[in-house]
Amino acid sequence: MTFAYNTGCRKGEILALGWEQVDLFTNVVRLNPGETKNDDGRVIALAGELFSMLIMQRQIRDQLWPDCPWVFFRYGRRIKSFRRAWEEASKRAGLWDAERDRPRYIFHDVRRTGARNLVRAGVPEAVVMSIGGWRARSIFDRYNIVSERDLHDAAAKLEEYIGKVESARDKDKTRTTRINDDLLLS
Repeated sequence: MTFAYNTGCRKGEILALGWEQVDLFTNVVRLNPGETKNDDGRVIALAGELFSMLIMQRQIRDQLWPDCPWVFFRYGRRIKSFRRAWEEASKRAGLWDAERDRPRYIFHDVRRTGARNLVRAGVPEAVVMSIGGWRARSIFDRYNIVSERDLHDAAAKLEEYIGKVESARDKDKTRTTRINDDLLLS
């Protein structure tokens, strides 16, 4: 979950991730060409919670299942599906749709959240597309959905910007007035 939330990577890419792709010394994960949905390789830089989580995963693996090649595993074996675990977690978190008898959200929704978090953090969209593996802008736009919160944030940023412009204009007027006064007095 942490990996998806911080990167927007696909479930299949995450479950197939092997330790040979993780470099904890240079803080990167390499998804090699041919190992992703679109067959493009990419590099994901590690920091903060994501880096800490991978350190923890490595320690668990080294202590309990040192021969396990997978980054994310269950009892030293590759995870092929976590549908039941997702359903149970959804129930415990109060995110179960009782009417439809299924989780309100699917794991793929975390991919959208990862993309939106990166954009909101100020990461350029081209970089977000690279991290998440979106080739086409039109596909990326399906994930980068504008919410009402985004609109309120935009209004606040505009207000802050206009305030700075007006403040700078007022300073320029004051400076021009002061220069004119100095010229008149001399």
